[in-house]
Amino acid sequence: MTAEWWERGRAAETAQARAMLREFVAELQRRGIAPETLRARAGSARYRTDVVGWYLRANGSLGVDGAGEYYVLDVAPSLLGRFRGIHLDPAEPPLQIGRGARDGESVELAELLRRRLAEV
Repeated sequence: MTAEWWERGRAAETAQARAMLREFVAELQRRGIAPETLRARAGSARYRTDVVGWYLRANGSLGVDGAGEYYVLDVAPSLLGRFRGIHLDPAEPPLQIGRGARDGESVELAELLRRRLAEV
């Protein structure tokens, strides 16, 4: 197994996940579900972000913007962030959310998106 092989596999997974997120966003827009300003979290603190989109998890830990970009909304505590808000950069979306997490915390991206659409 070479690093190049591993990187190609990761890039293919990311591309597939991005396509799924774009389809999810398109479906939300077709349904007329308005995006909102997402909030990041650090423990019990919540921070305004510069991302407008939808939450992927009910607990507010993941989000997606109108372009289908994926965001992890768990951040480090920030005193300045409490006043100014937080800038978030998109992350590479995985096909398996929570890979390596405790039992019951890991879910396939396709299943997570299906559940979220069923909730709205």
